Amino acid sequence: MKNLTVKNYEKEQGQKIAANGAEFILKEIIPASDVTKCHANFVEVEPGHFAYGYHWHEVNEEVFYIIKGTAAVRTKDGEITLHAGDAVTFPAGPEGSHVIRNASETEKLVYLDFGTESPVEIAHMPDIKKMLVLAPRAKGMADDVI
Repeated sequence: MKNLTVKNYEKEQGQKIAANGAEFILKEIIPASDVTKCHANFVEVEPGHFAYGYHWHEVNEEVFYIIKGTAAVRTKDGEITLHAGDAVTFPAGPEGSHVIRNASETEKLVYLDFGTESPVEIAHMPDIKKMLVLAPRAKGMADDVI
């Protein structure tokens, strides 16, 4: 992070992400160009949609803090329900497997996604048997070896 930053999720412009069935709005708190040790984003998910896909990280850890709405979070041990004011942590490794979806039929889900940021990371996506490789000079998707 290069500068002190103040952002409000209601005022920030976001980028719509739609891939592999996921559809959500990503609002960067720390711009990707400034990320060195951690990331922080506001994420908005409309009713019936989910963010990203079911995955786990080799190195990075994440915390989701629910700002508004009701979330259903699929974990390796089953689904949990979160409400505004709840926070959930995802450790690195298969035990931190997760995907979050909006469990409401009418209300937008808004949450803060905060986590560590390793310069080299692999995210495993068991549902589609792929892995995402992220490194300073390489980024790509490959068949998972696990």
